[in-house]
Amino acid sequence: MSFVTAHVLDAVAGAPARDLTVVLETADGTHLATASTNDDGRVPDLGPQTLESGDYRITFRTGEYFAGRNQPTFYPLVTVTFTVQAEEGHYHVPLLLSPFAFSTYRGS
Repeated sequence: MSFVTAHVLDAVAGAPARDLTVVLETADGTHLATASTNDDGRVPDLGPQTLESGDYRITFRTGEYFAGRNQPTFYPLVTVTFTVQAEEGHYHVPLLLSPFAFSTYRGS
């Protein structure tokens, strides 16, 4: 398992959001990793095994996901900026998604 993982649930479908692209970057925009959600809507391996303390951002390419389902969306991208404390060891970023709303929190 990498230092950062993610999980996306499609609230409209009531199911995991499969094949949704997720990008991890430093706060200044340096690309670290790109992955797609699996059949369970999870990204178990996003980026390096360790990260230095600091600010990072994870971007969910929701517009591409909904376009693939012929569904309009108000949010083509959902970007979550978060602070890493290296000694904590793991960060999980879940996203509850619909075409016109989203919610996220610090997962475990």
